[in-house]
Amino acid sequence: MVLTHVRVLDSVTQLSADAEPGVVVAASHGGAYAGYLAARAGVRGVILNDAGVGKGAAGVKTLPAFDEHGTPAATVAHDSARIGDGADTVRSGRISRANDTAAALGCSEGDAVVDAAERMRDAEPAPSPAARSPGRFELDDGDPAVWGMDSLSLIRPEDDGRIAITASHGARLAGEGDSYIAGDVAAAVFNDAGGGKDGAGRSRLPFLDERSIPAATVAHDTARIGDARSTWEDGVVSAVNDTAAARGASTGMDCRAFVAALRETID
Repeated sequence: MVLTHVRVLDSVTQLSADAEPGVVVAASHGGAYAGYLAARAGVRGVILNDAGVGKGAAGVKTLPAFDEHGTPAATVAHDSARIGDGADTVRSGRISRANDTAAALGCSEGDAVVDAAERMRDAEPAPSPAARSPGRFELDDGDPAVWGMDSLSLIRPEDDGRIAITASHGARLAGEGDSYIAGDVAAAVFNDAGGGKDGAGRSRLPFLDERSIPAATVAHDTARIGDARSTWEDGVVSAVNDTAAARGASTGMDCRAFVAALRETID
């Protein structure tokens, strides 16, 4: 089937606020921040990844939020398509959840993405959402300082030397030539999005080894994806890269203990 009026992206962060309204299939998690970016672009419908649903059903928070404005939204099962890979989402994704608006258009669990997207194409564009806080904040002023970012896209060059606690999934985007992180952070933490197909939710970690950046994921059922404070306060480490392991980090640590282990190795 040829998709018309549908944009396919590896990440919803690749949307611009002035994008032509249409249906978006993006391989981001279905959390609140991703939904905010989709609504800001005025989409007619959106399909995201459920990221294993996770703590507080954070991986599907977009769905009820879009129902409030009569905009269809759905997620694909995290084990049916690689998170961070838009092409795989279209090719292999199967709908795991649809909001009431999408269900009224005929979208249902088990649907192929192309079918669900076509059913959304004539919906009205989402209204512009209320402005929200930037999603960046200092969590700990120790050495190095720890900063929280609700999305990896919120890391800035001034975060050089800081530990970045991001609430994004830990997947390397399919279209990345390397594992891009703005700035030279001291370490990075992500959400594992339930691991998912081919372990995609943790696939960024070995690429950060190439830059000697210690990195970890926290388990999706211990911290809310899209919520950096939850990652910091509640997250339990599910995977570490070799660089982090060499500095004393290990699975089963809580996020604060991960940071403490890294700080102990600073010269």
